[in-house]
Amino acid sequence: MELLPTIWFIAIGLLWIGYLLLEGFDLGVGMHMLVSGRTEGQRRVMLNTIGPVWDGNEVWLLTAGAATFAAFPFWYASLFSTLYIPLVLVLLGLIFRAVGIEYRGKGNSQRWLTFWTWAIGLGSFVTAFGIGAALALTTTGLPLDENGNRVGGPFVWLTPYAVLGGLAVIGFCLVHAAVFLGLKTDGSVRERSRGFVVRVAPFALLPIVVWVLAIQFTSGTIVTWAIVVVAVLAVVFGYVNARRGREGLAFIGIAAFLFAGCASIFAAVYPVVLPSTIDHAFDLTISNAASGDYTLTVMTWVTAFGLPLVLLYQGYTYWVFRKRLTETHLPEPHPVEPAVVR
Repeated sequence: MELLPTIWFIAIGLLWIGYLLLEGFDLGVGMHMLVSGRTEGQRRVMLNTIGPVWDGNEVWLLTAGAATFAAFPFWYASLFSTLYIPLVLVLLGLIFRAVGIEYRGKGNSQRWLTFWTWAIGLGSFVTAFGIGAALALTTTGLPLDENGNRVGGPFVWLTPYAVLGGLAVIGFCLVHAAVFLGLKTDGSVRERSRGFVVRVAPFALLPIVVWVLAIQFTSGTIVTWAIVVVAVLAVVFGYVNARRGREGLAFIGIAAFLFAGCASIFAAVYPVVLPSTIDHAFDLTISNAASGDYTLTVMTWVTAFGLPLVLLYQGYTYWVFRKRLTETHLPEPHPVEPAVVR
Protein backbone atom coordinates (compact mmCIF):
# COMPACT_ATOMS: atom_id res chain seq x y z
CA MET A 1 0.00 0.00 0.00
CA GLU A 2 1.30 3.44 -0.94
CA LEU A 3 0.91 5.46 2.24
CA LEU A 4 0.69 9.09 1.10
CA PRO A 5 -1.55 8.49 -1.96
CA THR A 6 -3.82 6.36 0.23
CA ILE A 7 -3.97 9.08 2.88
CA TRP A 8 -4.98 11.62 0.27
CA PHE A 9 -7.51 9.28 -1.33
CA ILE A 10 -9.14 9.00 2.10
CA ALA A 11 -8.83 12.76 2.65
CA ILE A 12 -10.54 13.58 -0.65
CA GLY A 13 -13.30 11.11 0.16
CA LEU A 14 -13.81 12.81 3.54
CA LEU A 15 -13.86 16.23 1.87
CA TRP A 16 -16.64 15.10 -0.48
CA ILE A 17 -18.56 13.61 2.44
CA GLY A 18 -18.12 16.88 4.34
CA TYR A 19 -19.40 18.81 1.35
CA LEU A 20 -22.47 16.63 0.93
CA LEU A 21 -23.15 16.75 4.66
CA LEU A 22 -22.94 20.54 5.01
CA GLU A 23 -23.76 21.89 1.59
CA GLY A 24 -26.32 19.12 1.20
CA PHE A 25 -28.83 20.76 3.50
CA ASP A 26 -28.04 24.16 1.97
CA LEU A 27 -28.94 22.89 -1.48
CA GLY A 28 -31.93 21.05 -0.08
CA VAL A 29 -33.26 24.18 1.62
CA GLY A 30 -33.03 25.97 -1.74
CA MET A 31 -35.06 23.19 -3.33
CA HIS A 32 -37.61 23.23 -0.51
CA MET A 33 -38.27 26.89 -1.20
CA LEU A 34 -39.94 25.61 -4.37
CA VAL A 35 -41.13 22.21 -3.14
CA SER A 36 -42.37 22.85 0.42
CA GLY A 37 -42.60 26.60 0.96
CA ARG A 38 -46.21 27.71 0.70
CA THR A 39 -46.04 31.25 2.05
CA GLU A 40 -43.50 34.04 1.91
CA GLY A 41 -43.02 33.75 5.66
CA GLN A 42 -42.11 30.06 5.37
CA ARG A 43 -39.64 30.76 2.57
CA ARG A 44 -37.99 33.54 4.56
CA VAL A 45 -37.59 31.24 7.57
CA MET A 46 -36.06 28.55 5.35
CA LEU A 47 -33.60 30.96 3.80
CA ASN A 48 -32.58 32.40 7.15
CA THR A 49 -31.69 28.98 8.54
CA ILE A 50 -28.78 28.79 6.09
CA GLY A 51 -28.06 32.51 5.89
CA PRO A 52 -25.07 32.50 8.28
CA VAL A 53 -23.46 29.30 6.99
CA TRP A 54 -24.16 28.62 3.32
CA ASP A 55 -21.11 30.42 1.89
CA GLY A 56 -18.80 28.74 4.39
CA ASN A 57 -20.20 25.34 3.44
CA GLU A 58 -19.32 25.93 -0.21
CA VAL A 59 -15.65 26.05 0.78
CA TRP A 60 -15.74 22.26 1.09
CA LEU A 61 -16.43 21.97 -2.64
CA LEU A 62 -13.49 24.22 -3.50
CA THR A 63 -11.25 22.32 -1.10
CA ALA A 64 -12.25 18.94 -2.53
CA GLY A 65 -11.53 20.13 -6.08
CA ALA A 66 -8.25 21.78 -5.10
CA ALA A 67 -7.09 18.71 -3.16
CA THR A 68 -7.85 16.51 -6.17
CA PHE A 69 -5.91 18.87 -8.45
CA ALA A 70 -2.86 18.91 -6.17
CA ALA A 71 -2.80 15.29 -4.98
CA PHE A 72 -4.06 13.49 -8.11
CA PRO A 73 -3.57 15.81 -11.11
CA PHE A 74 -4.27 13.08 -13.69
CA TRP A 75 -7.53 12.21 -11.96
CA TYR A 76 -8.48 15.90 -11.93
CA ALA A 77 -7.55 16.41 -15.59
CA SER A 78 -9.43 13.40 -16.93
CA LEU A 79 -12.53 13.94 -14.79
CA PHE A 80 -12.92 17.68 -15.23
CA SER A 81 -12.18 17.72 -18.96
CA THR A 82 -14.64 14.90 -19.65
CA LEU A 83 -17.33 16.50 -17.46
CA TYR A 84 -16.78 20.01 -18.79
CA ILE A 85 -20.44 20.59 -19.70
CA PRO A 86 -22.07 19.37 -16.46
CA LEU A 87 -19.48 21.18 -14.35
CA VAL A 88 -20.16 24.43 -16.20
CA LEU A 89 -23.85 23.91 -15.43
CA VAL A 90 -22.93 23.33 -11.77
CA LEU A 91 -20.97 26.59 -11.78
CA LEU A 92 -23.93 28.47 -13.27
CA GLY A 93 -26.24 26.88 -10.72
CA LEU A 94 -23.97 27.97 -7.87
CA ILE A 95 -23.78 31.51 -9.27
CA PHE A 96 -27.54 31.93 -9.65
CA ARG A 97 -28.14 30.39 -6.24
CA ALA A 98 -25.60 32.65 -4.53
CA VAL A 99 -26.88 35.78 -6.22
CA GLY A 100 -30.45 34.78 -5.38
CA ILE A 101 -29.63 34.35 -1.69
CA GLU A 102 -27.99 37.77 -1.57
CA TYR A 103 -30.49 39.65 -3.76
CA ARG A 104 -33.84 38.15 -2.75
CA GLY A 105 -34.23 40.40 0.28
CA LYS A 106 -33.33 43.54 -1.65
CA GLY A 107 -36.85 43.95 -3.00
CA ASN A 108 -40.38 43.00 -1.98
CA SER A 109 -42.45 42.98 -5.16
CA GLN A 110 -44.00 39.63 -5.98
CA ARG A 111 -42.20 39.47 -9.33
CA TRP A 112 -38.84 40.12 -7.66
CA LEU A 113 -39.40 37.50 -4.96
CA THR A 114 -40.66 34.88 -7.42
CA PHE A 115 -37.72 35.36 -9.78
CA TRP A 116 -35.07 34.97 -7.10
CA THR A 117 -36.91 32.10 -5.42
CA TRP A 118 -36.78 30.20 -8.69
CA ALA A 119 -33.12 31.18 -9.15
CA ILE A 120 -32.27 29.72 -5.73
CA GLY A 121 -34.40 26.61 -6.23
CA LEU A 122 -33.34 25.75 -9.78
CA GLY A 123 -29.72 26.63 -9.01
CA SER A 124 -29.82 24.18 -6.12
CA PHE A 125 -31.39 21.42 -8.23
CA VAL A 126 -28.86 21.85 -11.05
CA THR A 127 -25.91 21.94 -8.65
CA ALA A 128 -27.03 18.85 -6.76
CA PHE A 129 -27.66 16.92 -9.97
CA GLY A 130 -24.28 17.87 -11.48
CA ILE A 131 -22.32 17.01 -8.35
CA GLY A 132 -24.13 13.69 -8.04
CA ALA A 133 -23.49 12.84 -11.68
CA ALA A 134 -19.78 13.65 -11.32
CA LEU A 135 -19.37 11.54 -8.19
CA ALA A 136 -21.29 8.62 -9.68
CA LEU A 137 -19.14 8.64 -12.81
CA THR A 138 -16.00 8.84 -10.67
CA THR A 139 -16.97 5.51 -9.12
CA THR A 140 -18.48 3.77 -12.17
CA GLY A 141 -16.22 4.98 -14.97
CA LEU A 142 -15.82 7.11 -18.07
CA PRO A 143 -14.62 6.22 -21.59
CA LEU A 144 -10.90 7.02 -21.18
CA ASP A 145 -8.05 5.88 -23.41
CA GLU A 146 -4.54 4.91 -22.33
CA ASN A 147 -3.63 8.62 -21.95
CA GLY A 148 -6.64 9.44 -19.79
CA ASN A 149 -8.33 11.33 -22.63
CA ARG A 150 -12.05 11.19 -23.29
CA VAL A 151 -13.20 8.93 -26.12
CA GLY A 152 -16.45 10.12 -27.69
CA GLY A 153 -18.48 13.30 -27.97
CA PRO A 154 -19.16 16.02 -25.40
CA PHE A 155 -22.22 14.18 -24.01
CA VAL A 156 -20.56 10.80 -23.59
CA TRP A 157 -20.79 11.34 -19.83
CA LEU A 158 -24.62 11.29 -19.93
CA THR A 159 -25.15 7.68 -18.89
CA PRO A 160 -27.70 5.94 -16.66
CA TYR A 161 -25.16 6.06 -13.83
CA ALA A 162 -24.84 9.83 -14.22
CA VAL A 163 -28.62 10.22 -13.99
CA LEU A 164 -28.71 7.85 -11.02
CA GLY A 165 -26.03 9.83 -9.19
CA GLY A 166 -27.75 13.12 -9.92
CA LEU A 167 -31.09 11.85 -8.62
CA ALA A 168 -29.33 10.29 -5.61
CA VAL A 169 -27.83 13.59 -4.47
CA ILE A 170 -31.05 15.51 -5.16
CA GLY A 171 -33.05 13.00 -3.13
CA PHE A 172 -30.56 12.99 -0.27
CA CYS A 173 -30.39 16.80 -0.18
CA LEU A 174 -34.18 17.07 0.02
CA VAL A 175 -34.39 14.63 2.94
CA HIS A 176 -31.30 16.01 4.68
CA ALA A 177 -32.64 19.57 4.40
CA ALA A 178 -36.06 18.56 5.70
CA VAL A 179 -34.44 17.06 8.80
CA PHE A 180 -32.27 20.16 9.14
CA LEU A 181 -35.27 22.48 8.86
CA GLY A 182 -37.06 20.44 11.50
CA LEU A 183 -34.04 20.88 13.75
CA LYS A 184 -33.59 24.61 13.09
CA THR A 185 -37.17 25.90 12.98
CA ASP A 186 -40.43 25.81 14.85
CA GLY A 187 -44.02 26.26 13.78
CA SER A 188 -45.35 25.53 10.31
CA VAL A 189 -41.96 24.99 8.67
CA ARG A 190 -41.02 22.39 11.27
CA GLU A 191 -44.30 20.54 10.85
CA ARG A 192 -44.13 20.54 7.06
CA SER A 193 -40.52 19.35 7.15
CA ARG A 194 -41.35 16.48 9.46
CA GLY A 195 -44.24 15.46 7.22
CA PHE A 196 -41.96 15.54 4.18
CA VAL A 197 -39.44 13.20 5.81
CA VAL A 198 -42.13 10.76 6.94
CA ARG A 199 -43.88 10.63 3.56
CA VAL A 200 -41.12 11.12 1.01
CA ALA A 201 -37.81 9.92 2.53
CA PRO A 202 -38.20 6.21 1.61
CA PHE A 203 -38.64 7.16 -2.06
CA ALA A 204 -36.20 10.08 -2.20
CA LEU A 205 -33.36 7.98 -0.75
CA LEU A 206 -33.95 5.06 -3.11
CA PRO A 207 -31.52 6.29 -5.86
CA ILE A 208 -28.61 6.59 -3.43
CA VAL A 209 -29.39 3.11 -2.11
CA VAL A 210 -29.33 1.74 -5.67
CA TRP A 211 -26.00 3.52 -6.30
CA VAL A 212 -24.43 2.03 -3.17
CA LEU A 213 -25.68 -1.48 -3.98
CA ALA A 214 -24.54 -1.25 -7.61
CA ILE A 215 -20.99 -0.51 -6.47
CA GLN A 216 -21.07 -3.25 -3.85
CA PHE A 217 -22.28 -5.92 -6.27
CA THR A 218 -19.44 -5.12 -8.69
CA SER A 219 -16.55 -4.24 -6.36
CA GLY A 220 -17.68 -4.85 -2.79
CA THR A 221 -15.80 -6.77 -0.10
CA ILE A 222 -16.83 -8.15 3.27
CA VAL A 223 -15.66 -4.92 4.89
CA THR A 224 -17.62 -2.66 2.55
CA TRP A 225 -20.75 -4.78 2.91
CA ALA A 226 -20.40 -4.42 6.69
CA ILE A 227 -20.27 -0.64 6.23
CA VAL A 228 -23.45 -0.87 4.14
CA VAL A 229 -25.17 -2.61 7.05
CA VAL A 230 -24.13 0.32 9.27
CA ALA A 231 -25.62 2.72 6.71
CA VAL A 232 -28.92 0.80 6.73
CA LEU A 233 -29.10 0.86 10.53
CA ALA A 234 -28.29 4.58 10.55
CA VAL A 235 -31.01 5.54 8.07
CA VAL A 236 -33.60 3.44 9.93
CA PHE A 237 -32.53 5.14 13.17
CA GLY A 238 -32.87 8.56 11.54
CA TYR A 239 -36.27 7.81 10.01
CA VAL A 240 -37.75 6.42 13.23
CA ASN A 241 -36.61 9.46 15.20
CA ALA A 242 -37.93 11.81 12.51
CA ARG A 243 -41.35 10.21 12.88
CA ARG A 244 -41.15 10.76 16.65
CA GLY A 245 -40.20 14.41 16.25
CA ARG A 246 -36.66 13.95 17.61
CA GLU A 247 -34.92 16.06 15.00
CA GLY A 248 -31.49 16.03 16.60
CA LEU A 249 -31.28 12.23 16.61
CA ALA A 250 -32.80 12.14 13.12
CA PHE A 251 -30.09 14.48 11.85
CA ILE A 252 -27.38 12.27 13.39
CA GLY A 253 -28.93 9.21 11.74
CA ILE A 254 -29.08 10.80 8.28
CA ALA A 255 -25.52 12.12 8.65
CA ALA A 256 -24.28 8.67 9.67
CA PHE A 257 -26.14 7.16 6.71
CA LEU A 258 -24.34 9.52 4.34
CA PHE A 259 -20.95 8.88 5.93
CA ALA A 260 -21.28 5.10 5.91
CA GLY A 261 -22.83 4.96 2.43
CA CYS A 262 -20.12 7.11 0.87
CA ALA A 263 -17.39 5.29 2.81
CA SER A 264 -18.63 1.98 1.44
CA ILE A 265 -18.43 3.34 -2.12
CA PHE A 266 -14.94 4.83 -1.79
CA ALA A 267 -13.64 1.73 -0.01
CA ALA A 268 -15.09 -0.57 -2.66
CA VAL A 269 -13.47 1.21 -5.62
CA TYR A 270 -10.06 1.67 -3.92
CA PRO A 271 -7.34 1.86 -5.28
CA VAL A 272 -9.04 3.01 -8.51
CA VAL A 273 -9.82 6.74 -8.55
CA LEU A 274 -11.39 6.83 -12.04
CA PRO A 275 -12.24 3.63 -13.95
CA SER A 276 -12.09 3.41 -17.73
CA THR A 277 -15.13 1.83 -19.34
CA ILE A 278 -13.03 1.02 -22.44
CA ASP A 279 -10.38 -1.14 -20.80
CA HIS A 280 -9.57 -1.60 -17.13
CA ALA A 281 -5.90 -1.43 -18.10
CA PHE A 282 -6.54 2.30 -18.61
CA ASP A 283 -7.95 2.84 -15.09
CA LEU A 284 -6.52 5.72 -13.09
CA THR A 285 -5.37 4.55 -9.68
CA ILE A 286 -3.72 6.08 -6.64
CA SER A 287 -0.41 4.91 -8.13
CA ASN A 288 -0.53 6.30 -11.65
CA ALA A 289 -2.62 9.42 -10.96
CA ALA A 290 -0.87 10.80 -7.85
CA SER A 291 1.61 13.63 -7.47
CA GLY A 292 5.13 13.01 -6.20
CA ASP A 293 5.93 12.24 -2.59
CA TYR A 294 7.33 15.74 -1.96
CA THR A 295 4.08 17.41 -3.03
CA LEU A 296 1.96 15.03 -0.98
CA THR A 297 4.21 15.48 2.07
CA VAL A 298 3.95 19.27 1.95
CA MET A 299 0.18 19.05 1.50
CA THR A 300 -0.09 16.69 4.47
CA TRP A 301 1.76 19.05 6.81
CA VAL A 302 -0.20 22.11 5.67
CA THR A 303 -3.48 20.24 6.11
CA ALA A 304 -2.49 18.93 9.53
CA PHE A 305 -2.17 22.52 10.80
CA GLY A 306 -4.83 24.26 8.73
CA LEU A 307 -7.76 21.86 8.78
CA PRO A 308 -8.30 21.87 12.58
CA LEU A 309 -8.52 25.68 12.53
CA VAL A 310 -11.14 25.56 9.78
CA LEU A 311 -13.17 22.96 11.66
CA LEU A 312 -12.99 24.94 14.91
CA TYR A 313 -14.10 28.16 13.23
CA GLN A 314 -16.94 26.50 11.34
CA GLY A 315 -18.05 24.62 14.44
CA TYR A 316 -18.10 27.90 16.38
CA THR A 317 -20.29 29.45 13.68
CA TYR A 318 -22.85 26.67 13.99
CA TRP A 319 -22.79 26.98 17.78
CA VAL A 320 -23.48 30.73 17.66
CA PHE A 321 -26.45 30.25 15.29
CA ARG A 322 -27.85 27.11 16.95
CA LYS A 323 -31.25 28.48 18.03
CA ARG A 324 -34.52 27.64 16.29
CA LEU A 325 -36.19 30.18 14.01
CA THR A 326 -39.86 31.03 13.57
CA GLU A 327 -41.67 33.58 11.47
CA THR A 328 -42.03 35.80 14.56
CA HIS A 329 -38.24 36.20 14.71
CA LEU A 330 -38.11 37.87 11.31
CA PRO A 331 -38.91 41.56 10.90
CA GLU A 332 -41.36 42.74 8.28
CA PRO A 333 -39.74 43.39 4.89
CA HIS A 334 -38.71 47.00 4.42
CA PRO A 335 -40.46 48.89 1.63
CA VAL A 336 -38.20 49.48 -1.34
CA GLU A 337 -38.50 52.81 -3.08
CA PRO A 338 -38.05 52.72 -6.86
CA ALA A 339 -34.90 54.34 -8.15
CA VAL A 340 -35.32 57.79 -9.61
CA VAL A 341 -33.57 58.28 -12.94
CA ARG A 342 -32.33 61.82 -13.35
